[in-house]
Amino acid sequence: GMNIGILGSGDVGKTLGKGLIQLGYNIKIGSRDPKKLQEWVKEAGAQGSAGNFEEAAKFGEIVFICTLWAGTENAIQLAGKNFEKKIVVDVTNPLDFSQGMPPRYIGGPGKSNGEKIQQWLPDAHVVKAFNMIGNAMMCNPKREEGDPTLFIAGEEKGKKFIEDVARKWGWKDVVDMGDITVSHLLESLAMVWIEYAFKY
Repeated sequence: GMNIGILGSGDVGKTLGKGLIQLGYNIKIGSRDPKKLQEWVKEAGAQGSAGNFEEAAKFGEIVFICTLWAGTENAIQLAGKNFEKKIVVDVTNPLDFSQGMPPRYIGGPGKSNGEKIQQWLPDAHVVKAFNMIGNAMMCNPKREEGDPTLFIAGEEKGKKFIEDVARKWGWKDVVDMGDITVSHLLESLAMVWIEYAFKY
């Protein structure tokens, strides 16, 4: 299978990594501390490995960014010049945790993470996806209440890839919201979900 790199070793990165392995991809998760991932690598088997951010970005023909926003720019810098011409899937949200919970929203029109990542990586095909759903649903969307909707935005190449992967995971309804400037709408949708979760 194709090689995919994932930057970020939290629940989101680990969950997407597992889901992608099930589809036949080889995964390397990048972390500031790859030792944290020993357990995940053991479970993942032959198709899963861990390394630093640079190793993960170099390994991946496609790269997912699943870091907390505060560490994202630094993670991309540490990953080096390993994004050219690649599809980059942005799963981040513009959240500030510095004042406790719930986190504050620091995005908005023209200030979205998707746009910033596309500016930092001008030669990459950035696509915003999976940022407004809990990690438990990402690779396993089937629900008794019916089929959820996955909203995506960004470069055509990236959207094609995500749509293909999402359908294999069981997403029936994948909606293309437009180019990467629409990221702020997808990111504010995440905020609705987060605020609702804290209130109820």
